[in-house]
Amino acid sequence: MGTSPDLTGAHWRKSSYSGTNGGDCVEVADGCAASVPVRDSKNPSGPVIVIGADAWRGFVTSL
Repeated sequence: MGTSPDLTGAHWRKSSYSGTNGGDCVEVADGCAASVPVRDSKNPSGPVIVIGADAWRGFVTSL
């Protein structure tokens, strides 16, 4: 198993499609070359899923 990226000081962002009503949103952290950290915007101190950049790219493309 690989090591998780250091997310200290990470800049988290939500999709521009998320709106401002506090609904179900995910956030991603920028700046990790080989992976994309993802978390629940309603629980920012909760768990983070780290997805490989290629897998994330495929996921976003399929949307």
